[in-house]
Amino acid sequence: MEKIALLSDIHGNITALNEVLNDIENRGIKRIFCLGDYITKCSHPDLVIDRLREVAEVMIKGNCDNAICKPENKNKNFYSRKIIGEERAQFLFNLPISHDFYMSGHLIRIFHACPYNLDGIYNPMFSNEGTVYSGNELKDPEDLFKNTEFIGKGMREPEPDIVVYGHIHTPCIVRYKNKTLINAGSVGIPIEMCNSDIDDEKNKFSTLASYAIIEGTYGSKELGSISFNLVRVPYDIEKEVKDLEYSETPNKHIIIKSLKGAIPPEFNFRSGK
Repeated sequence: MEKIALLSDIHGNITALNEVLNDIENRGIKRIFCLGDYITKCSHPDLVIDRLREVAEVMIKGNCDNAICKPENKNKNFYSRKIIGEERAQFLFNLPISHDFYMSGHLIRIFHACPYNLDGIYNPMFSNEGTVYSGNELKDPEDLFKNTEFIGKGMREPEPDIVVYGHIHTPCIVRYKNKTLINAGSVGIPIEMCNSDIDDEKNKFSTLASYAIIEGTYGSKELGSISFNLVRVPYDIEKEVKDLEYSETPNKHIIIKSLKGAIPPEFNFRSGK
C-alpha cells in the first residue's frame, strides 16, 4: 500500500506549506501531487514554487497561475509575477491541465477546477447563484467526470472513477453514482463557506491548512483496497499575517480576514455588506 498526498491552492502561503510538508514527511508519504494555484494572495509565491519543484512529483496548473503567467500578461504589472520572475512564470504557464493515474484498480483524475476550464465551480454543499461566480457554476456532479477536449481526453477513452480537484478551498468527499469526488481544500487559504465573524472562536477548526491523502496500490489496474483521508494541519497564521502586513500585496486586508477566520472573500458581496 502506498499513500499520495494531494495539495491544492497554496497561494503563496509558505508558512502553511512548510507545516503541511512536515506532516507529509512524518506520515512517511513519498508522492506529492499538486492541483494548482501556487501564486497570488499571500506574499511568498516564489518560495512556494521553489519548494514544490523540489518535492512534488506532479504539478498541474490552476486558474490564478494561468491568468498571471500568460505570456501576453508579462507587462501588466501583476504583483505576483514581479515576485516570481519570468522563469517561474513560464514554468507555471506550461504546467499540464490534468493528470491521470491508477490506484487499486480505480482510474483517478486530478485537475484544478473542472474538465471544461480552469474557472468552473462545483461545490456540493453551497450554490453560487446570485454571486459574482454564478456564471462559472457547475450543478451536475457527473460533469466532473467527463472526458473533454480541454483536458485532452476523447470520448472513447475511459472516464475516471475518482476525481480530485481544488479551487473552492473547502475540503469534502462525495460519493455519487458509483464514483467518488474529492476536494482537497486549500493549503494556503482554507475557507468555510458559512463563516462571517472573524472573532468567532470556532473558526480555529476551519483555518487549519487542508490537504488530502489517497492510499492504495499505486499504478495497479487490479481492484484492491483504497482509502481517502482529509487532513487538517495547524500552522503559525500570525506569522503569515505579519508577512502580508509588511508586503505590498494587493487587497491584503481581505486576505488577512480569510486567513484569520476562513471567511470567503466574497462574503461581503453575498451578505449585501
